[in-house]
Amino acid sequence: MQQVKPKKALGQHFLTDLSVAQRIATTLDEYRGVPIVEVGPGMGVLTKFLLDAGHDLKVVEIDNESVDYLNVNFPQLEGRILAEDFLKMDLVASVNGSERFCVIGNYPYNISSQIFFKVLDYKDQVVCCSGMLQKEVAERLAAAPGTKTRGILSVLLQAWYDVEYLFTVSEHVFNPPPKVKSGVVKLTRNDVKDLSCDERLFKTVVKTSFGQRRKTLRNSLRSLLPAGVTFPELPIFALRPEQLSVAQFIELTNLMSELRNQTAQK
Repeated sequence: MQQVKPKKALGQHFLTDLSVAQRIATTLDEYRGVPIVEVGPGMGVLTKFLLDAGHDLKVVEIDNESVDYLNVNFPQLEGRILAEDFLKMDLVASVNGSERFCVIGNYPYNISSQIFFKVLDYKDQVVCCSGMLQKEVAERLAAAPGTKTRGILSVLLQAWYDVEYLFTVSEHVFNPPPKVKSGVVKLTRNDVKDLSCDERLFKTVVKTSFGQRRKTLRNSLRSLLPAGVTFPELPIFALRPEQLSVAQFIELTNLMSELRNQTAQK
């Protein structure tokens, strides 16, 4: 069967370097026996190494041409190719209700951030998530406090996962070559069961803070409080969002919750 033609609308850049695919596959070596969901397998360059390693694998592919290619070239995947949109799937149902599973992929560049927000929705089940995406986004996921690349996903993911930036991949090992380099990351679920704050407000505080990242928190978070409410003179409110650790964002969320409650009681 002929190779699949990359489709720009789907953000497809097919990896051609088998050694890179093998390195990405090994990020899940310690999870043999745990169900694996691969996102966007394309022509199966990563799929091959995951199958060779004996993983309990299912693949999710929205491109019909790629699905046909996989059916022909990977008969061992019979019944395990899910021709669906990953962003709209019930992931627990896709792994037959398993309490633990992993996600991996050479992620489509145009939806890579959305994929990680989706993983967050299943943080109690996804024990590991690894794979390749554009370098700038990969660096953002792993960005430490005080770095310019730190953003919303940095904080939200690091609240629940240990995030490692593993290695950089040249743009010249893809068909077609993307305009940017790629990076491989690995997210490993940490031991946090509860953030000790209102988790919905935590997300709102993080997103609102970075929505106006050049402003101090005192100014960017003002919209979350009723008019006339004044912030206490605490050093944290003079910081900018990229300066805060996850623990400080939790502290900030609890402070905002107290201010809201005080206002409601008046």
